[in-house]
Amino acid sequence: MSKALDAIKLQKVFETEKLLNEIRDTDVLLERILTEARSIANADAGSIYVIEEKQPSTVPAVAYTEEESVFNTKLLRIKYAQNDTHQKTARPESKSPYVYFTVPITKSSIAGYCACTGKTLNIPDAYHIEGNTPYTFNSSTDISTGYKTVSMLTVPLITSSGQTLGVIQIINAKDENEKVIPFSEESVEFIKQFASSVTQALEHTYLTSNMIKRMQRMAEFRDPKETGTHVERVSDFSLEIYDQWALNHNVPKEERMKYRDILKIAAKCHDLGKVGISDVILKKPGPGRFTDEERAIMMGHTCVGAQLFTEPESDIDLMSRDVALHHHEWWDGSEKGYPGKIDYLNYEIGKPIQKTEPLKGEEIPLSARIVAIADVFDALSHARVYKEAWSIDDAFIEIQSLSGKQFDPSLVLAFLEVKDRIISINAAYERMGKK
Repeated sequence: MSKALDAIKLQKVFETEKLLNEIRDTDVLLERILTEARSIANADAGSIYVIEEKQPSTVPAVAYTEEESVFNTKLLRIKYAQNDTHQKTARPESKSPYVYFTVPITKSSIAGYCACTGKTLNIPDAYHIEGNTPYTFNSSTDISTGYKTVSMLTVPLITSSGQTLGVIQIINAKDENEKVIPFSEESVEFIKQFASSVTQALEHTYLTSNMIKRMQRMAEFRDPKETGTHVERVSDFSLEIYDQWALNHNVPKEERMKYRDILKIAAKCHDLGKVGISDVILKKPGPGRFTDEERAIMMGHTCVGAQLFTEPESDIDLMSRDVALHHHEWWDGSEKGYPGKIDYLNYEIGKPIQKTEPLKGEEIPLSARIVAIADVFDALSHARVYKEAWSIDDAFIEIQSLSGKQFDPSLVLAFLEVKDRIISINAAYERMGKK
């Protein structure tokens, strides 16, 4: 590799580091890390894994060696997978299928070995691994997809304090003629440098994520019907809806990347205002459980949520305020929507919300219109103490029937276009044992 090309790649690494440090949401950052790592090494495909706590009921028992036992309460979960070869046969610019699986953190798998030992693995041919290694290549994904993995580069994401956060695995390096080749030593060094630098950005996003999770738990303590997992699903669904809507509307890439980063966080804050609602109302059981006055008090959670993000100090605060305040508005301006054009700062906690002029159409912030669909879909498709879960198909039909009424038609169209991904995300949470 020429020194000039080395310099170009090194410059790209530095530029990418700066870009990644501006991202605030962990999931958005992980997806971008994988994209940029593949770009640096000209890799056709790849995955990124994170280390998470096990859900004991959903993970089979594993025999750990003494060295591996430090990870016996954790597992590797794939967060994102990308594959350019498969993408070429898909609809232009559509996403790769949503995938979900976990592996124990042991030396028997390539990713597990990398996480266990902190070592980088550069494998020229996954089907012919030389030497007496404890790990083997699992070809099941190749078999199921028809893809052929050859070269693999697997690098741990390790913080400066020695904590392993996850693993990047990129597959099938290509030369200028699109021929699959082994990863060069230069590429290995660039990716190791890249992996080392992005862990600081990851740590920063984890701090933001943990702060939001604490706020979610506070709301969950008050309203156990609305689980933290509901919030996570709504956030995931919102991102899928926005990505497709932005694609349909030719939103420029950098604008799209910035918006989706903020939306992923803001969507998690949509019901934080319920901390301001009395337990007598919040935990009242049964269908049709609210009087008119109680329902009006309950509606006040939108104003309370908005007050939590006032005075806004960042674009995250601004969007979180908009989502909290307006995710119950109706697209057609129906009086069923709330709170409308209200002076939310002067709303008195615990009092009934007053009738105001409704918001309509694009008066409602885009972020709130997106979260409205994700929130209702998730509420319909999951059981609550006051109702049974609807079937997934019936929930989709209901959202479609409310297009142009409760929901923005262009966003409903985007939602329906990513139906398969929504279903896959929902199923992944069920496999994690999270309802």
